Amino acid sequence: MEDRWLSVEEIAQYLGVSKDTVYTWINKKKMPAHKIGRLWKFKKEQVDTWVEAGGAASDNTDEKPDK
Repeated sequence: MEDRWLSVEEIAQYLGVSKDTVYTWINKKKMPAHKIGRLWKFKKEQVDTWVEAGGAASDNTDEKPDK
């Protein structure tokens, strides 16, 4: 079983979202992430648990409507 730390790019690809979305989730939705030096790293299992608990759910309070 692979148990390595994933980068922002890798976790964004895994979740099917943009890197900007990942950074927003870290800052506004408490996405489980660990800063190592200047880089954010993720454990896939922690992110999976966070998503399953509704951490990534849209609540429209953090999003601006497109115009």
